[in-house]
Amino acid sequence: MDFHAVDTLIQDPTLSAPLRQIAEKVKAGERITEEEGLRLFEEGELGYLGTLANFMREKRHGDRTYFNRNFHIEPTNICLYTCTFCSYSRLIKQRQEGWEYTMEEIMDIVRKYDGQPVTEVHIVGGVLPQYDVAFYSELFRQIKAHRPELHVKALTPVEYHYIFKKDKISYEEGMRLMKEAGLDSMPGGGAEIFHPEIRDQIAGGKCSAEQWLRIHEIWHELGGRSNATMLYGHIERFEHRVHHLEELRKLQDKTGGFQTFIPLKFRNKDNQMSHVPESTAVEDLRNYAISRIYLDNFDHIKAYWPMIGRTLAQMSLSFGVDDIDGTIDDTTKIYTMAGSEEQNPALSTRDLVNLIRAVNRQPIERDTLYNPLTDYTDYVFEEDETFKGYVELPVVNPNA
Repeated sequence: MDFHAVDTLIQDPTLSAPLRQIAEKVKAGERITEEEGLRLFEEGELGYLGTLANFMREKRHGDRTYFNRNFHIEPTNICLYTCTFCSYSRLIKQRQEGWEYTMEEIMDIVRKYDGQPVTEVHIVGGVLPQYDVAFYSELFRQIKAHRPELHVKALTPVEYHYIFKKDKISYEEGMRLMKEAGLDSMPGGGAEIFHPEIRDQIAGGKCSAEQWLRIHEIWHELGGRSNATMLYGHIERFEHRVHHLEELRKLQDKTGGFQTFIPLKFRNKDNQMSHVPESTAVEDLRNYAISRIYLDNFDHIKAYWPMIGRTLAQMSLSFGVDDIDGTIDDTTKIYTMAGSEEQNPALSTRDLVNLIRAVNRQPIERDTLYNPLTDYTDYVFEEDETFKGYVELPVVNPNA
């Protein structure tokens, strides 16, 4: 932790008094207000924000940077909803352009990873009537029967809201059934922007912000852990971002069930918002930093390296981020279809370790619940050490 760098901000006469006061709060471990959060978005320069966010990151985690070995399955990209920002889903009338996996086809994907050192399967997809409570309950049971130790992180509140409503059961009953079937944790997708002014424009028709938050709250009450996201860089304004962060912070105060926050960069490829310019790298880093500063009760801030690219992911580690997700074998191209920086994204463990080492951070492989599994800080990869299914890259000298 660099107390000196924060002290320099506190004493900097070129900064406004409110910005110096925010720096004082961060150093003292005090919570900033919504008004101060908005000020950071409106006035905070990149260097100032990075200094405060990195201070908070290193106070909590030091140089530790987390990743896991995971793979993604999207049962379908056909969806009943018509979110304007989505490059991934296809409407019912475009069914021929998409896929709809059967139970056996999904299990074939799971079996493809038999013998590989993955610890998590991440399952999200479009919303269709045949993917109901019975389908997902049976899917989770089959995965657990086949590979009991594999962590099932599955479905967003958008999917749960639909299938529970269709089956005429309460959120409470539905989430209990999912847990009994083998659900281990929930991803953070579907949050988009909570403020109704924006949510109604970009994601009208699917679950409301209140419903999204309530489903996570119920899952937390059942002892489950989950993640949270925010889609930024489109038509929202800074006040909408702060409102979103505040709603998450309030629920975390209440339940403590969120593990990590993932800001998701809006990509404008092949969707109804293609005319909206994407955020710059500077704005991306500012957003990561402010998220770290504002969400003082979240343990982790994650950057999805496939969406922003490897270089920006490395830079984000100095702007509050302590997790860059995992190896991610993107079997159905969800990131590629959204216009991500990485085409056909998959990294080996060696790749991720080298990426983290190259910026002098400490690579820690974790499980989904952030239990450390392996410290790769001084790990030496043997020439013949490969991980089936991923492309290996040459070892990078971390001191270069």
